[in-house]
Amino acid sequence: MSADPTPVTAINPRDKAEILAQALPYIRKFHGKTLVIKYGGNAMTDPALQADFAEDVVLLKLVGMNPVVVHGGGPQIENALNRLGKKGTFVQGMRVTDDETMEVVEWVLAGQVQQDIVGLINQAGGKAVGLTGRDGGMIRAQKLRMPDKDDPSKEHDVGLVGDILAIDPSVVKALQDDAFIPVISPIGFGEQNESYNINADVVASKLATVLKAEKLVLLTNTPGVLNKAGALLTDLTAREIDELFADGTISGGMLPKISGALDAAKSGVHAVHIIDGRVPHALLLEILTDQAFGTMIRSH
Repeated sequence: MSADPTPVTAINPRDKAEILAQALPYIRKFHGKTLVIKYGGNAMTDPALQADFAEDVVLLKLVGMNPVVVHGGGPQIENALNRLGKKGTFVQGMRVTDDETMEVVEWVLAGQVQQDIVGLINQAGGKAVGLTGRDGGMIRAQKLRMPDKDDPSKEHDVGLVGDILAIDPSVVKALQDDAFIPVISPIGFGEQNESYNINADVVASKLATVLKAEKLVLLTNTPGVLNKAGALLTDLTAREIDELFADGTISGGMLPKISGALDAAKSGVHAVHIIDGRVPHALLLEILTDQAFGTMIRSH
């Protein structure tokens, strides 16, 4: 991490006014618009960054934007499973989720993690409301079918991992049109009322699409999309992203993130931002300043 930035108290009032004035065009441009924010990584586990995130979300709401938060919780689920003496297994990057694991996923995500975020946002002066995909029948899902990447005729059974069938955003719209900030756990429900664990990046991307969001912002533990030399690519079009897939620049854990982001960009979300959640106030810096603090994927 770089050294701490100049403390705000050391900035003279004139410069402060200048900084605030620079945010005006962005506030005007995004007023009344929906921003879907996927909250994960260090931003979610480091107490100082948690407080920054909560303040950022509240500020965006107060200046007239509609932030909607979707959160992950991989490390927290892992800790809870370890406490129960259960070993997490993964197939092609997906957590194998049996009935017992699904119970843990539900109480960790919809209980502990979601309520922590709701509390932080409320403490920062917002009015957060926690939801899962069950609330208002929001996320209908089915069992994810996972073909083997080397032999497509073979299929892996990863248990109660969900594939989204449909998202009904009416409960989110009802809340955000009021003064509330929805905080959503990525859990869907199936035909038999069974619960499904769904990748949070996928939920955020699909939700941004159905809400016709202005922006989808994914907070990660990387500076953004890097080229093969390790330099940050700040501005990409959907077509350039396809080329980065083809030549292997984007691989591993970035794949589900970017493919979801790409779908959102192609389906009408104006801009998708993949930003470094380890930078204090990364969210405000990305949305309210000229400075790029990550990778922006434009729809065209």
